[in-house]
Amino acid sequence: MQKRIIGHEARTNRWGYVFVAPFIIVFCLFNLYPTIYTFMLGFTDLRGLTPNFKFIGFENFTKLISDPYFWGALRNTFIIWGYNFVPQLGLALVLAVWLSDTRLNLLGKGPFRAMIYLPNLLMAAAVALLFRSIFGYNAHVNAPANQFLRMFGIYYNNEIQGIAQDAFNFFRSVTFSRVLVAFIQWWMWYGHTLIILMAGITSIPISLYESAVVDGASSSQIARKITLPLLRPIMLYILITSMIGGMQMFEVPFLLTDMRGAPDFRIRTTVLYQYNIAFQGRNDYAYGAAISIGIFAVTIVLALLIFFLLQDRSELKRRKGGNK
Repeated sequence: MQKRIIGHEARTNRWGYVFVAPFIIVFCLFNLYPTIYTFMLGFTDLRGLTPNFKFIGFENFTKLISDPYFWGALRNTFIIWGYNFVPQLGLALVLAVWLSDTRLNLLGKGPFRAMIYLPNLLMAAAVALLFRSIFGYNAHVNAPANQFLRMFGIYYNNEIQGIAQDAFNFFRSVTFSRVLVAFIQWWMWYGHTLIILMAGITSIPISLYESAVVDGASSSQIARKITLPLLRPIMLYILITSMIGGMQMFEVPFLLTDMRGAPDFRIRTTVLYQYNIAFQGRNDYAYGAAISIGIFAVTIVLALLIFFLLQDRSELKRRKGGNK
C-alpha cells in the first residue's frame, strides 16, 4: 500500500514538472540568457552586428564611472521621478484614507476606484504620443494647447524660417518638458498606488479603529496614529518599486522629445541614454551593456539603502530583545 502511495506521488510530481516546464523554458530563453549575455557584452568591445569582438576587461566600466553623460542622465531620472513620486504618493494616500474611512461612507467608491485605475491600463507610448500632439509645435500647424491659449489672447510672437508665428514651443522649455513627463507618469500610476494603499488599509484590524472611535479619536487622529504607522511596510514597498520603475523610464521621454532627451539632453533618462549609445549612432553594444549593468547596480544599491533607512527600528529592537 505504501509503495502504491509513493508511486502516485512520483507520478504527480512528474506532472508538476511538465506544467512548470513552459515557464522555465521561456524564462531561460527570454530573460536569463539575455541577462547573462548582457553581462558578458559589458566586458567586450562589440560595436554593431559583427562577430569580431574581444574581451577588454573592465575598460567599459572604468569609462562609465567617469562618464558625465551617464551621471547627467541619472540626475535627470531622479529629478523627473521626484516630480512624479511625491504628488503620486501624497494624493494616493489622501484618497486612500478618505475612501477607506467608514465615517465618511462615500458613495460610488467602487466605480471611482475603477475609473482612476484605468490610465494604468493604457500603453505609455500611446499616452506620450497623445500629449506630444496636444503640446506639439509646427511651423504651419499649431497644436490644440496653443489654439486654446490663443482663445484667451495668450501667445508668443516669434519667427521660424521666415514665417511669423504666434505660438509657444513648449518643448523648448526644460522645466515644462520635465514636468510633463512627470505628470504623465503620475497620471498613469497614481491609481495603482491608490489600490495598493487601500489594500494595506483594509488589512489593518478593524478593532483598532473601533477602539479609537470609542475613545473619541477624530478622523485625522486615527489617520496619523493608526493608519500611517501601520502602512509603513506598504509605503516602503511602493517607494522601492516606484524607484525601480523610475530607473526604467523610457517610452515617455523618448517619444516626447527628439529621441535623445532634448532640450539640451535634460530629459534624457538612464535607459534613454543606454538606447542612444547601443542602438543609435555608433551602435556601441558593449558600452550600452555596461550602462545597463550600471543602472542595475545603482538600482540595487538604492533599493537596499531605502530598505535599511526606512525599516521599522522598533520592530528590530523588539526582535533582538526577544532573542536574548
